[in-house]
Amino acid sequence: MNHRSPSLTDSFVIELDTALRTLAGALPASRPNPGATGTEMNTPAALSGQLMRVNHTGEVCAQALYQGHALGTANGALRQFFRGAAREEQDHLAWTAERLKELGARPSYLNPLWYAGAFALGFVSARLSDGKGLGLMAETERQVEAHLASHLDRLPADDARSRQIVDAMKADEVHHAREAERLGAEELPDPVRKLMRASAKVMTTVAHHV
Repeated sequence: MNHRSPSLTDSFVIELDTALRTLAGALPASRPNPGATGTEMNTPAALSGQLMRVNHTGEVCAQALYQGHALGTANGALRQFFRGAAREEQDHLAWTAERLKELGARPSYLNPLWYAGAFALGFVSARLSDGKGLGLMAETERQVEAHLASHLDRLPADDARSRQIVDAMKADEVHHAREAERLGAEELPDPVRKLMRASAKVMTTVAHHV
């Protein structure tokens, strides 16, 4: 029996299905939620809900970015790497969605917009070159690591569940960045890194409220 590779059109249909399941919260975690064993906090949950909404939006973007990378690269080994990273980020997505429900908070209304933008960015960067695609991944993960560290500073001290989730996510981001560097990530120009930080600032500020 002959097994043909999916056409670009077929691949986009598959990616559309992934996007819809991501936005619908239908992607399950493969690892236990690290916050499941933490005690619930006694302080008001508003700030934790806002911060976890931002983190959830970041994971929506991560899914889109890595799926775009995987679709854009012609390198089969890198495609598997991006798919594997997306599966680990899928855990983060499920964990943050679960925590949002516990906190009585909601996801960002603009998640479809964030997904579309991140997917396009991942696809285009991978099309330019594998080094640039990996460079974008490495720089994204470094910035996300810093962002999560700032959330650990801001989350209420007694919000053990959120803090355990964020800490586990941070460890994965460090690993992804190092793997991208090992596989040949190109260092991005300083103006590009600054533009990424500015764009992330807009996204996190808007997702905090909307």
